[in-house]
Amino acid sequence: MKYPRFCSDPYRRIRNMPRQYSPEFRQRALRLLDTMMEASDISEFEAIKSVAGKLGISEESVRRWRRKAQVDAGERPGTTSSEHAEIRRLKREVADLRRANVILGRFSSLET
Repeated sequence: MKYPRFCSDPYRRIRNMPRQYSPEFRQRALRLLDTMMEASDISEFEAIKSVAGKLGISEESVRRWRRKAQVDAGERPGTTSSEHAEIRRLKREVADLRRANVILGRFSSLET
């Protein structure tokens, strides 16, 4: 009897798990992409497909890395990595302050 929650191929889950690539690997992939686009007259899509195939990674990963690098360099509109980190930090700070306000509100209601 096969259970729908479990897959028949035990290694399928491992293969589909997202991998973390080092920043050096990402930079190497982007340099290879830039070199390929400058050296030959191919589209960005074809270059991304070729680089992803050579490095054994998904095309979507290379495309996202390229887009992020373009945003960080100011070549494309969007939120840069440093701005994104600052937004995350501020959201955490707001959540902490809200929790503190709830605690202080509960404590002050006990005193009166």
